[in-house]
Order: sequence, then C-alpha cells, then structure tokens
Amino acid sequence: MEKMILWGVDQGIGRLTFNRPEHANSLGLASRADMLEGIKRMTEPDVRVVVITGKGKFFNAGGDISEFLANQGKLDQLIDEILQFAHPVFYTLATLPVPVISAVNGPLGGAGIGFALCADFVLASDTAKLRGGYCGIALSPDMGSSYYLTRRVGAAKAKEIFMLNRALSAQECLRLGIVDQVHPAVKLAAAVDGLAQELANGPTASFGRVKQLCDSAYLHDLKLHLDLEHQLLILSARSTDCKEGIASFIERRVPKFSGL
Repeated sequence: MEKMILWGVDQGIGRLTFNRPEHANSLGLASRADMLEGIKRMTEPDVRVVVITGKGKFFNAGGDISEFLANQGKLDQLIDEILQFAHPVFYTLATLPVPVISAVNGPLGGAGIGFALCADFVLASDTAKLRGGYCGIALSPDMGSSYYLTRRVGAAKAKEIFMLNRALSAQECLRLGIVDQVHPAVKLAAAVDGLAQELANGPTASFGRVKQLCDSAYLHDLKLHLDLEHQLLILSARSTDCKEGIASFIERRVPKFSGL
C-alpha cells in the first residue's frame, strides 16, 4: 500500500508530501504511521530545511470526510483518537529548529491551513484556494489552523474566514498576508527549490534561534524577551558558523556555513 505521506532528504532539504491526490490529500486515522515516521525523519541532524507540499492538484483539504461519515455514531471518539497523535506530531513540525517552507500547490482547507501556515515561508501556486472548511460541517478548527491564521490576519478576519467558509483565491490570500508569495503553477516548484537551497546553505542554527525569538515575541514582556535575546546571542557567538561568517566578511568571500 502506497504511503499517505511521502518523505525524503536530499542535500539537506527534507520534503514531506501529502500523497492522497484522489482524496484531495486529506488525512485521517490511517495516516498515523506515515505522519509519525515522516515528521520524525525531519528532526534528524542532516535536515537543514523542510518543504511541505501535496501531490497532484491539491495541497491538503483537511480531515477525511468519508472517514467521518463512516464513523458518524462515534465521531467524537474518532476525532479524539486522531488528535491524540496528530497534535503532538504537528507541534514537532511547527517548532522544528530549521526553516520550513510550505509549497501550497493547490486548494487547501481545514487542517491543511495549519500545515500550510505553520511554515516560516508560505509560497502558493496561483491555482491555490483557501476555504475554512470546518463550519461547513459544523466543526471547529484543529491542527493549529486557528492559531496560525489568526496570527497572520488577526482575530476578526480569521473568524470571518472560518465562519463564512467562502473560498479565497491565491491573490486574496496574498493581499491578506495569509501567504507570502504567489507564483504561476508551473513556476512554483522552481521558486520553492531556489529558496530551500538558499536556506539549506545558510547558518541553520542561527535561523533556529531567529524562529525561537520571533515565535515567542507575543508571549513575553520586554524584559523576558531581552533576556532570551541575550541568552541566544551568546550561544550564536560561540558557534562555528559565527566564526565562519565573520571570517568570510573580512575576507570578502561567500561564507560556507555548516549549521554548527
């Protein structure tokens, strides 16, 4: 049986690909093993950047509605079982200490919103469309979708997107700041690959500290945040990459970062 999530690493670039194109790349209980294994692979030391995308015309439509229908009498139990493993695994993905890129190759909704927006860089095809999804079947958000969408557009607009459940085009998503870039469908892969290679060649430990600081900025008062900046900058100053960065600056050459 073909895996529901494909994964692999090449030259420091890890890739996670939702692999149910005939079901809009939706996920359910059956995807548990593939999700666990794939995201675990993304945490290994040779991975310097991660790309998330979907196979075929869709990015990820969220939960598997056919599975919901088959379990109508115990839907609450099914969802609880799914989220017991999916939320911790998603948290691992969302807090990876390396840059994450989502290549939104097509329509997305529901949990797919969380998978797309937990990335540090969100690049979309001009064929992408975003729909909240949940309220269309009287459910509420999961997989970080309400967390990340609210951070990008604010609470009022996020409530509108989820409650009204209207499709937003790629250009509307760009205007609202939901995605960072929109590319013609035939050029998306090249744009993603170029960015991934640039990040993989960079000081990935430094990138990880930037992620930690920016993602926690809303959680700390200024004093606590300055303390964290102090702590992380000292760690950065001790790194091999910092020594290389300073040497290459003085020598006027391109730095060769190792991620150490």
